[in-house]
Amino acid sequence: QSMVPWKVIGVAASALIGMRVAVKILQRRQAKAFAAAPVTMVPRRTGVLLVNTGTPDSTAVSDVRKYLRQFLTDGRVIDLPFIPRWCLVNLIIAPFRSFSSSQSYKRIWTERGSPLKFHGMDTAALLQAELGETYKVAFAMRYQNPSMDDALAELYDSGVDHLILIPLFPQYTSASAGSVIDRFFKIVSDWWRLPHISVVSTYCMDTNYLKAWEVVGRKYLAEHKFDRVVFSYHGIPERHVMKGNCGNYCRMSDACCSEPNANNKFCYRAQCIQTSKAIAERFGLQPDQYETAFQSRLGKDPWLKPYMQDRIDAFLEKGWKKVLVFSPSFVADCLETTVELGMEYKEEFMEKGGEVWTLVPSLNASPEWVHCLKEMVLQLERC
Repeated sequence: QSMVPWKVIGVAASALIGMRVAVKILQRRQAKAFAAAPVTMVPRRTGVLLVNTGTPDSTAVSDVRKYLRQFLTDGRVIDLPFIPRWCLVNLIIAPFRSFSSSQSYKRIWTERGSPLKFHGMDTAALLQAELGETYKVAFAMRYQNPSMDDALAELYDSGVDHLILIPLFPQYTSASAGSVIDRFFKIVSDWWRLPHISVVSTYCMDTNYLKAWEVVGRKYLAEHKFDRVVFSYHGIPERHVMKGNCGNYCRMSDACCSEPNANNKFCYRAQCIQTSKAIAERFGLQPDQYETAFQSRLGKDPWLKPYMQDRIDAFLEKGWKKVLVFSPSFVADCLETTVELGMEYKEEFMEKGGEVWTLVPSLNASPEWVHCLKEMVLQLERC
């Protein structure tokens, strides 16, 4: 066999060494180029949408009628088939209630308009300042203005990567948070670009939410030695609770509502009772010093009990003449808090012999409430 000449082997080895040296030089030049011109990372942007129920555009009867029609024709609010619901709202409720509701709105209307609206806008602005420029915070109403359609369009145009929906209802009901979530997904279902989406459906046992009520309420508790502390929540028909029943668990009593568990975590009555207990414990109140009641009943169907209006006579019969009232289902003052609880029930109580009826203001745009929302958002960002 012929031997490969040593000269050929030497040339091949030299070529191989030369190629390796050339590769290393090229790699070093590329590394320097990348170091000189680093890749620009596109910053993430998170959108936050806060949504409350709604309010008329003004106190004019026509605007109030328009609001009532939109609000009450929602099938999650009045859960009747469409035709009887439409007839009930448009032929009976809206025509006959528009004037009286208009007068009620005039009692709370300010230069800035409806408190429910401007407290919500203030909260959104403060939350925006807390979160910074990598977030886009918007505020909307489920009914009327500012609309969810407009707010979501604004968030969509800003190119958010993550969209967080926070209905401003701490305790979940289908008629409030459920309706907002339903409408939200109907709107975004038409989007071509869909970001990551997070929804907060209930937060009534959130530590920061409870702390916010503690801070707001403590100074009022110190004003008098109250005979009774009442936690009043917006009422709903009992059938709404039963329709959300998990596995036939609901008994509409403290036996199934007093302690949180997997079967009652979306039960409105259970959430209200547990919220009352959690806030009361922060004040050191004993079970015989406070109670839970429900207000704003509409129609003759059975709603959650006890009815707040019925409790007024009961307080006086027991000699409880100094009453402190919280409204934990309302994060901003509105007709139901300022007028119903703070004026109408107070007038009745005082006329019948009561001495002190004090309503604790809602969270509105308090620093503790803004902090609560901020922590909710940041926690969802970390998930």
